[in-house]
Amino acid sequence: MLTAAEVHEPKHDRHSTARTAAVVCAGFCAFLTLFAPQPLLPLLATQFAASAARVSLVVTASTVAVALAGPLAGMLGDRLGRKRVIVPAAFLLVLPTVLAATSQNLAQLIFWRFWQGVFTPGIFVITIAYINEEWESGGGAAVAAYVTGTVVGGFCGRMVAGTVAAHSSWRWSFVALGLLNALGGVAIWAWLPAGRRFVRARRGSSTFRPMLRHLRNPQLLATYAVAFCVMFTLLATFTYINFYLAAPPFRLTTQALALLFVVYLVGAVITPVAGRSIDRLGHRAAVLLAFAGGILGIVLTLVHRMPVVMAGLALCCTGVFIGNAAGASYVGKVAREARAAAVGLYVTFYYTGGSFGSAAPGPFWSRGGWPACVTLIIAVQLTTIVLAAVFWKPAPETAGSPAAVPAGD
Repeated sequence: MLTAAEVHEPKHDRHSTARTAAVVCAGFCAFLTLFAPQPLLPLLATQFAASAARVSLVVTASTVAVALAGPLAGMLGDRLGRKRVIVPAAFLLVLPTVLAATSQNLAQLIFWRFWQGVFTPGIFVITIAYINEEWESGGGAAVAAYVTGTVVGGFCGRMVAGTVAAHSSWRWSFVALGLLNALGGVAIWAWLPAGRRFVRARRGSSTFRPMLRHLRNPQLLATYAVAFCVMFTLLATFTYINFYLAAPPFRLTTQALALLFVVYLVGAVITPVAGRSIDRLGHRAAVLLAFAGGILGIVLTLVHRMPVVMAGLALCCTGVFIGNAAGASYVGKVAREARAAAVGLYVTFYYTGGSFGSAAPGPFWSRGGWPACVTLIIAVQLTTIVLAAVFWKPAPETAGSPAAVPAGD
């Protein structure tokens, strides 16, 4: 029988290091492949003789699938347990990643990218619920570790894809990503302990009813709208910036476009610090400051000097990471029941926004190039600020819910 000290888990528990490492690996694996093709988009557009809007479906397909699968992953996690969903999802993700390398046309590549998105929420949606349940103390550090894993995974995915494609082909990029995902799956399986505080949902309706209540909660609904705008901003920026920088006067190569995502590492450094600022300043103030900086950042990308563009992109992605951390942790504070389902809904809105963000700027790009895309992105950033300013209220403290951060991207 567990003692009280064991149940409440001291900070230096002998399993804490391995458990934290597993959470980092889960974040890494979930976002290693999700946006990895972004630096490949100009190359794929040439390879398949496709327009920027059409080739962007390689990114959109995965985000649509994540949006659709997010609630299902939450329900499975509430019924089957956390590790029983996380580990199979990590291994299943390897299959479409490797099979994407066999694609003979753009439609086939989009098909396999969709299946990558289907399996991804099984990792990160349930990992969030696992953190919320299993960390009685030190939850903030666990969230910071998880977010760092997602940011590093997103960066490494783009770097691996761009570097391998530059020296070999885009097909080998997917093979390399699949192998990395398989190694990450093994690490999660070996290091992640089974949950000790998980309470199994009795039947499907016990999840559906709370989900409906979540959608009737004004604070949660506004937070889901913020999630939509946050991911729209990220995907619109980091999808179409590749076409902008591959064209004159920049003319960046595929390898250089991959290196562009080094700005994501800024997020890996800033997000843990920002997490403490959210606690001090409040969720609403954090979003207002983050997206004010994001607006400045997207404007700076219009300057035809690479250092200025890089600084602008660093501000943009940092604003998104902080906004995501604030919005998703607000879900963890406001949702009083079925938290995995609440996070699943957050993920659905988040990646629905990403789907629109990777597709909606296409006509803007065709008609007005990058400046037109920037105008659209600023409009969405301003909407995010208004939503948080008007609808977010101080969130009550909720024991056992340090945060519910779905992605560092």
